[in-house]
Amino acid sequence: MAGPHLQQPSYLLATLKADCVNKPFVQRCHDLETIIEELPAKELHSIFPWLVENIFGSLDGIIVGWNLRCLQGRTNPTEYSVALDFLDPSGPMMKLVYKLQAEEYRYDFPVSYLPGPVKASIQEQVLPECSLYHNKVQFPSSGGFGLNLALNPFEYYMFYFAISLITQKNSPVTHHISPSNSAYFILVDTYLKCFLPTEGTVLPPPSSNPGGAIPSPTPRSPAVPFTSYGMHHTSLLKRHVAHQPSVNADPASQEIWRSETLLQIFVEMWLHHYSLEMYQKMQSPHVKESFKPTEEHVLVVRLLVKHLHAFSNSLKPEPLSPSAHSHTASPLEEFKRAVIPRFVQEKLYIFLQHCFGHWPLDASFRAVLEMWLSYLQPWRYAPEKPPQSAEPLPRSVSEKWATFIQENLLMYTKLFVGFLNRALRTDLVSPKNALMVFRVAKVFAQPNLAEMILKGEQLFLEPELVIPHRQHRLFMAPTLSGSFFSSWPSTITDASFKVKSHVYSLEGQDCQYKQMFGAEVRNLVLKLAQLICQAQQTAKSISDHSAETMASQSFFSWFRFTPSDMNGSYTGNDLDEIGQDSIKKTDEYLEKALEYLCQIFKLNEAQLTQMMMKCGTAPDENGKKQLPDSIESEDGLILTPLGRYQIINGLRRFEVQYRGDAELQPIRSYENAALVRLLFRVSSALNTRFADQMDVLCSREDFVGRLCRYHLTNPSLIQNIRYSPMVRDRTSQNWGPRISLRFLASYRTLVSLLMIYFIASWFHIGPVGCTFIILIGYFLYAVIMTFFFEGWKPHEH
Repeated sequence: MAGPHLQQPSYLLATLKADCVNKPFVQRCHDLETIIEELPAKELHSIFPWLVENIFGSLDGIIVGWNLRCLQGRTNPTEYSVALDFLDPSGPMMKLVYKLQAEEYRYDFPVSYLPGPVKASIQEQVLPECSLYHNKVQFPSSGGFGLNLALNPFEYYMFYFAISLITQKNSPVTHHISPSNSAYFILVDTYLKCFLPTEGTVLPPPSSNPGGAIPSPTPRSPAVPFTSYGMHHTSLLKRHVAHQPSVNADPASQEIWRSETLLQIFVEMWLHHYSLEMYQKMQSPHVKESFKPTEEHVLVVRLLVKHLHAFSNSLKPEPLSPSAHSHTASPLEEFKRAVIPRFVQEKLYIFLQHCFGHWPLDASFRAVLEMWLSYLQPWRYAPEKPPQSAEPLPRSVSEKWATFIQENLLMYTKLFVGFLNRALRTDLVSPKNALMVFRVAKVFAQPNLAEMILKGEQLFLEPELVIPHRQHRLFMAPTLSGSFFSSWPSTITDASFKVKSHVYSLEGQDCQYKQMFGAEVRNLVLKLAQLICQAQQTAKSISDHSAETMASQSFFSWFRFTPSDMNGSYTGNDLDEIGQDSIKKTDEYLEKALEYLCQIFKLNEAQLTQMMMKCGTAPDENGKKQLPDSIESEDGLILTPLGRYQIINGLRRFEVQYRGDAELQPIRSYENAALVRLLFRVSSALNTRFADQMDVLCSREDFVGRLCRYHLTNPSLIQNIRYSPMVRDRTSQNWGPRISLRFLASYRTLVSLLMIYFIASWFHIGPVGCTFIILIGYFLYAVIMTFFFEGWKPHEH
């Protein structure tokens, strides 16, 4: 009888693999649901690892799986709905997890695919401080290579689910897919709401064994001897069920175990890619970053942060009676109280520090920015609603959040300095970059927030009291990322010691703290205000230039014989293609951001006026932008650091013009290449044949000489044109009098001539007569122009 039972799992697995090729997705999910309902855990045990990999993809990223990150309801509504139902916390997949969990099966997860710091510490046989890895590290049973984690089904499933966001980053993702509408994003939100509920308690898991409960994870041998670099904490689960049989464990403890496991896995897989030591090394520009988060990754982390704030803020207020508190505090409430400082703070801070220092200077940084701002504003996710008022006044930050601000001081101050350094290197003329500056300034300008941050800095800068037994304990960089179930340190009543403990634990006791409201950061704010003023002036100039261009592009200007941009400079900007509305938005964002910065740092109008004069943002005498800031030397203009800043950010630029022979310019898109080459040969032949005669005519001082100079000469230098930095003694070549017929190769000229001939045919004027009229008209026009504008040449390129 043993034979068939041993063959059944392999046959079932082979059948399921064949179904992946032969059956549609919906039918496969329906068959899996039937199999999970009917077969016992013993037969489902062997297909579980394959099924998890088939859904979430392989750890090496080769197998994509169901590609939940690209599955959306708008494009694939049927598959989207079926996948969400199948993976729902009460769906078939979680029923399979709980069915296997009841039998205490274990599955191996390779250590090599864990985040870098965790993998490195385990390979060095140092136990990570997170309790998620305790009693789980195993040598390969068959003597193979590599270490594994022995995980229970719930942990194994969540490990794969969380890490698929990282391992599947190279899967084919089309540009029109919004990450926040994907099935993966919706599942993250669903799991968070189920296992970290803001209302009520965690729903009990469905069990095929009535009255039973999911047993707590147990150690598996053989285990690796480890040296823990953190305290080996006891679990709250053990604390609550130490005197109870595991089969009849307290349901409250079981729900806390699932909540803690889910949160630890999410934090470890999504945030723990940089240790404190690695973070300090990453400050060096010579160190290559080991992990690059994606915009989708950051959006998922922001979802986690927002939910954790809502979860933590759903904590019931502590009763006034001490006796009542002693028996009403449930494990879930204790978990809510400690979820952010214990699990998230340190890893999120290092993650944000890395993003601020290494994320590209483009608009995609908005995702990181909003995640940071979400963490800074837990009051946005508090259950109480702001009072309704007739005028939408900015809501003041309540004093009850002072403790949170003080215990997260670096999140506010050091990351704000990091943002300033980024903003100083970005193009603030871009509406998206201007919006980011506006968002940060608006958040920090909330009433009472700056005062509470300043109070936190003052607490940190208070002189340390000489209390040896407390000082040694508080400033030894306490562990923040261990299990919540570990014993808490003694309550610190001194707010100053709390702030110092927070800063020293994240930055080390030898850190050089840079005050947010100190002189150095204030100078950075002034520099940012300068760039804002420059960007406003630049946006205004672009707006004026665009208006002038629109006005000049009338119907009749299209019929000009020569394109005006033939010898012109590049005056474009991103805003030229965005439109006047976006330029107006940019100006509004920058104006409000400057106003908020003045509120935060108490800047006055006199300082701003002086700063603008020093920066030189006023337009020059022609009403155009000034050249980049530079100094003159023997070799020409040399850019100053401010000038480089202006060029990089697009605030100012040199006009780039073609200064060589106009006849030898590259063929333009609006020219016929064959005609350009043909007319160049004709012009060259005429110039060679009649060069002496043209010199004699142009040297005359009478009207004929002026008329010939108007047509045949090409002044090589125009005094009112600005140059790029170049050698001062560089002289341009004088080409002398010559004939140029290249303007006839322009499509504009050709189409204009055809339209003139076509209109003339309506009046019964033949081609010869029309040509004669054109020549007579042009001659009269040239005579008039010779009197007033001798140097202007319409046919020159």
